[in-house]
Amino acid sequence: MPRWKALPDELDPQVKEFASQLRRLVDRSGLGIAALADRTGYSKTSWERYLNGRLLAPKGAIVALAEVTGTNPVHLTTMWELAERAWSRSEARHDMTMEAIRISQARAALGEFGGPTAPSGGGRNGSATASRTTGIAGPAGVSPTVPPQAQAPSVDQFAPVGQFTPVGQFGPAGPVAPPTPPASPPGGSGGPGRRRLTMFLAGVVGAALVVLVAYVLTSGGDSDKNDKAGPSSTPSTSAPQLPAGVQCVGDGCTGKDPEAMGCGGDLADSPTRSVVGAVTVEVRYSKTCKAAWARIQGAAPGDSVQLDAGAKASKKGLVGDADTDAYTPMVEVGSASAAKACVTLASGEKGCTE
Repeated sequence: MPRWKALPDELDPQVKEFASQLRRLVDRSGLGIAALADRTGYSKTSWERYLNGRLLAPKGAIVALAEVTGTNPVHLTTMWELAERAWSRSEARHDMTMEAIRISQARAALGEFGGPTAPSGGGRNGSATASRTTGIAGPAGVSPTVPPQAQAPSVDQFAPVGQFTPVGQFGPAGPVAPPTPPASPPGGSGGPGRRRLTMFLAGVVGAALVVLVAYVLTSGGDSDKNDKAGPSSTPSTSAPQLPAGVQCVGDGCTGKDPEAMGCGGDLADSPTRSVVGAVTVEVRYSKTCKAAWARIQGAAPGDSVQLDAGAKASKKGLVGDADTDAYTPMVEVGSASAAKACVTLASGEKGCTE
């Protein structure tokens, strides 16, 4: 029976090649998974995930493996960086696929209710009150209803008989002055063309005034804001820079896998430890990540462990059928002394660290 299971077919070729290289290093060292876990500080369960392609090993685990197997860490780290990029691309494609599925399901669900019906024409003036615009995407393919848009008046609409040059239009010799409107016929106040032209010019002047007032008001508001802000502002405090491979800190680590986030290995220690039956239970604490988690070793299937940090508690870590260890997700803590690890054996026996 072969030692290794076949790697998943859906793995990116770069990730598959990297996992295969890790397997060759482990085979060459002659170490078992349990011995590898003891020497690197990463659990047996985690190494099984790394070597079977179910989880990309963090950089810290790769450096630890290089030290244990006598491999040049520079070359192995280079391969890890290429695999990490390929893994990130695969996750991005998966996220986009899931998002497209959710959008499709939402559109299908909304489509069951049908789209809004456009109101029929027949306002007081007999014109349609709304129209549909085609080519605009909406839920379940329903085009949104768009109110009718006002049309700008045509120049020809206001032009008197003869040629009309719009106000401000430039001709061959420079700006052309607006034409003098024809004199009103005796006994009248002007024809329809004269009245339309007057209304058009009044509208242009009104629009210009509105723009001017809006500019003055907004400029004044910005000036007041600048005066209140003062000549300089307090620079923002930048987030703490984390070591390479570490992906969270503090509350951002709560509920996450410590080894997948790069908080385990050399960045963690076990300040408190107890033995319950034949099982070792311990608190693992990472000062860099400002988080703790619980771990059990030498356990049997059905045993479980949990971290208790006062008002906070982690989810339980359960030992699987083929495992002898387990660990919990992380919980943000200020110090290792604020947390304790508790184990519950399949036999019913319980115990915690001091």
